Amino acid sequence: MARTTFDGPIRIRRGATVTQATSRATGVTINAPAGQITMNAASLAAGAEATFTVTNSFCNVASVPVVALQAVGTGLPQVYVSAVANGSFNITMTNLDAATADTTADVINFIVFNGSNAERG
Repeated sequence: MARTTFDGPIRIRRGATVTQATSRATGVTINAPAGQITMNAASLAAGAEATFTVTNSFCNVASVPVVALQAVGTGLPQVYVSAVANGSFNITMTNLDAATADTTADVINFIVFNGSNAERG
């Protein structure tokens, strides 16, 4: 098996952005291999969580979506991918703070990796 190495960051030139409407549980559509999701600033109580669906044509059941918060405002939010399907993935945000609600329009960076089994990518 041949190995490929590179020096430097992975750069995606086809990224996109979207802003979540209505609530933290409202789904978004963003058909790009990477991008940013600006969440709705509705209050997420201490200890609470919210899950939303990201509809994304680059994603399939064999994909590995990776998410990270760009910055943290209030509370102690954490994000993770909680489900992957053909054409979508779910992101769950949990506020780990014991007392402070998250009232920030948090920004989530994401990238969808597709392996050799992937149908798209």
